[in-house]
Amino acid sequence: MEQGDFKEGLHVAIIMDGNGRWATRRGLPRVAGHRAGVAAVRRVVERALDVGIRHLTVYAFSSDNWRRPASEVDGIFWLLRAFLRLETERLRERGARLQVIGRRDRLAQSVLRAIDKAEQATADGHRLDLSVAIDYSSRDAIARTAASATTAIPNERVPSPDLLALLLMETMNAQSTDVDLLIRTGGEKRLSDFLLWESAYAELYFTDCMWPDFGEAELEAALDEFRRRERRYGGLVPTEPQFGATEPRSRKTLMASGV
Repeated sequence: MEQGDFKEGLHVAIIMDGNGRWATRRGLPRVAGHRAGVAAVRRVVERALDVGIRHLTVYAFSSDNWRRPASEVDGIFWLLRAFLRLETERLRERGARLQVIGRRDRLAQSVLRAIDKAEQATADGHRLDLSVAIDYSSRDAIARTAASATTAIPNERVPSPDLLALLLMETMNAQSTDVDLLIRTGGEKRLSDFLLWESAYAELYFTDCMWPDFGEAELEAALDEFRRRERRYGGLVPTEPQFGATEPRSRKTLMASGV
């Protein structure tokens, strides 16, 4: 499969599951699985740059993961800092722009500094947008976006469903794009609070392959399956997703009409 096989802007999201189980089955500490998982991220990013993927979002640490043992959490963030330190220059050279999504108010200062340095160094990347979800919860992100969006409505007026949906869409789309293909490794078949808004029409692909074993061949298999699917978005023929049943009115029109 060569670059250009997919439409410009293809967004692939990955729930990188199975690190701990991969390590446990080998009699290794769980953090060893996360270390092997970092190598898998590197492989997938390299291949994404070559096959026409424009946006890649990986689920590195959910808000629920804080409940894991402190030693495992510390190990994950140590690996994150190591990844940013070792990979940022290569990402920059390859034209990838890195950004971290999720909450930052609970992250250690050392982690925040590493994130800021990596984001600034890769800010001019234009070939691949790599988003790493850290302390991320989709429900939390939607709730925060809704709270922020309603501040744009004057006079504390209660927004109509149409207006609120439009404001949410504008704000969410400014942060991320709709997901085309969502991959979950490790054998589980759920979304686990990941990109719920963005994945409304995503094609879902589940594999038993543990994340540390995921590589070029596994990514190709997922992309080949994606290519075989017809995306009808509720219609009878392949088409593009639409917002609502009819063409949406603008924010200005909805506000002016009092809707």
